[in-house]
Amino acid sequence: MSLMRQNPGDLNDLRRRMNRVFEDSDNGESAPRTWAPAVDVLESKTEIVLEAELPGMNKEDIDIQLTGETLTLRGERKLEPAQRGEHFHRVERQYGPWQRTFQVEVPIDTTRVEANYENGILILRLPKQEAVKPRQIEINVK
Repeated sequence: MSLMRQNPGDLNDLRRRMNRVFEDSDNGESAPRTWAPAVDVLESKTEIVLEAELPGMNKEDIDIQLTGETLTLRGERKLEPAQRGEHFHRVERQYGPWQRTFQVEVPIDTTRVEANYENGILILRLPKQEAVKPRQIEINVK
């Protein structure tokens, strides 16, 4: 078994390089980080409800599409540029385009779908179609 002598300068150099990788160097001038909003999905006997956290967005920045069994929410939260003479010291909130896709496994009454946006929360109500009632079939004897 042999021991290798480690140069402390090499470890310090490695530490500096690793710190640069993990530093939050986003000063508002670099490309926005990608993100996806948190979404809660609830189901009752009559509907499916999605609640998405979208603070700081306008309704014009949000697109909702229901195609067959696929529900797609997409949008973009934009970083407002710093005013003249100002600069960001730190940007922790996430910005940029986002998309969430959900498979809806029950038939939805698309004529009654409702979307409300208030206080940064999008509430999407997807009413279920009424179940087809079973029909008694009479047997004829010949």
